Amino acid sequence: MVNNIKGQAQPNSVLNNVKQQKAELQKNDAQNAATNAKAPQKAATDSVSLTPQAQQLKSMQEKAQDAPAFDSKKVEELKKAISEGKYQIDAQKLAKNIAAFEFDVYG
Repeated sequence: MVNNIKGQAQPNSVLNNVKQQKAELQKNDAQNAATNAKAPQKAATDSVSLTPQAQQLKSMQEKAQDAPAFDSKKVEELKKAISEGKYQIDAQKLAKNIAAFEFDVYG
């Protein structure tokens, strides 16, 4: 409260008013500090996002892991056919397969 005498505030009343406001602010600060101390601290969370290329690579790795191992019997048959000169390469089929592979990887 400010007491006015002819439009002027009395110095002692203003000083008391300021002291009272300061005391109230300190009391509020102490109450806020006590409330914050009681409140559980929220843990910081991290997040990770993968680029589309990383997601594609992960998908390809999973497919490779799920794929069966090579067929050793077929490998032996191919080695034998190549060594005997009986293995014929179909250039058209080979070109199509290479193009399909490139499209799958980079397409």
